[in-house]
Amino acid sequence: MSIIPYIQYIKYYNNKNYFYDLNHKIAFKEFRIFVSIKCYMMKKILTLLTAFALFTACGNSEQNADDNTTAAAEIPSTEEYDPNRGLGPHTDYVYADQPDATLVAEGEKIAGSKCKSCHKITEERLVGPGWKGVTQRRTGSWLMNFITNPDPMIDKDPELQAQLELCLVRMPNQNVAEAQAKAIVEYMRNNDLTQ
Repeated sequence: MSIIPYIQYIKYYNNKNYFYDLNHKIAFKEFRIFVSIKCYMMKKILTLLTAFALFTACGNSEQNADDNTTAAAEIPSTEEYDPNRGLGPHTDYVYADQPDATLVAEGEKIAGSKCKSCHKITEERLVGPGWKGVTQRRTGSWLMNFITNPDPMIDKDPELQAQLELCLVRMPNQNVAEAQAKAIVEYMRNNDLTQ
């Protein structure tokens, strides 16, 4: 910040201690007092803003603690992990004999925006593993649970942990809704049936 705008507001004096700038004669003593007042006010304002920022950032700790305990209560423990269905609310999703064409088209769109930057529909690994044959290796419930909430499954499933060591990148939670996950699974199933 320049001090030139402040210099223009200071009165002119006819004594020996002048501060020269932009062809203005300004009393040095008056200028020094003016600048020190401005610095003092800026320090006060910055202190108050910092205190406010810290207060608002730390103010929701009780609410966040409640949210974490609720989330931890919903996730089953390691003993309850079922490798055929994974962890999550989806327990009885079964593949249809023939995938629904509208769901396949919708799943292709969703996968294009959320999945295909890391996965290919072939066996080839991009960032994550390829999808070819995934519906033959995994149940529909497992895929639905993994797509909608991958974090607890990566923590509990030994096969996913081995896959993580190969890929070196943890699958992020894409916040996929249940209907979107169903469309993605139908798209995967259609790829496995047509290849």
